[in-house]
Amino acid sequence: MKLNKIPKNELELLSYTEIAKLYLKENKTTKNTAELFKEVCNLLELPDDVYVENIADFFQSLSTSKEFILLDSGEWDLKSNHKVKVDIDDIYDETNTDEEENDSVNDEEIEEEEKEDNELDLIDDDKSFIDDDSDDELANLTILNDDELEE
Repeated sequence: MKLNKIPKNELELLSYTEIAKLYLKENKTTKNTAELFKEVCNLLELPDDVYVENIADFFQSLSTSKEFILLDSGEWDLKSNHKVKVDIDDIYDETNTDEEENDSVNDEEIEEEEKEDNELDLIDDDKSFIDDDSDDELANLTILNDDELEE
């Protein structure tokens, strides 16, 4: 049965998204949110203020419905009109590419850490050399008690 042949009182029992689904199915076309909701409002003979008040809710209903799909063009269509093709090879290629990128990053990080460790080892070596000298200098020092300081 054609959508415009359905009596208004029966249309009023349907949700906006159900009417939009029937419209898209019947007309085999895509529409953006504003155009699609305008068609729904026209079918229900709703005034413009209802259109303005409810368009955001209509968009949310379309967005959360599993029956609609938002196309790259910004227009809505029924998911049933579109097939999803998944190429397993593409998935594996993407996974391998990601792993290779991570490996190269990890190699770079490891090299950087090794450089830092080597620099720290040199600094530690320098300190131990300095510490040896300072131990010799401290050997000649005398420790004084508080009583000896007052004299």
